[in-house]
Amino acid sequence: MPTHGSLTKAGKVRGQTPKVEGRKRVGTTSSLRNKSNFKKRFVLQRFPGQNKPGQRRKRR
Repeated sequence: MPTHGSLTKAGKVRGQTPKVEGRKRVGTTSSLRNKSNFKKRFVLQRFPGQNKPGQRRKRR
């Protein structure tokens, strides 16, 4: 089966691009996440999902 291009050129562009370090991502701590989830669910009484006004269901 013929190949498209020679295998000696494989990875040429990736090898030429300069290495860029990714930025360090800092997530929230679990206590802050739990606090915001509590506020959303019980204080603001939001429901899981898209929270569109016409699609809300009352909890039992």
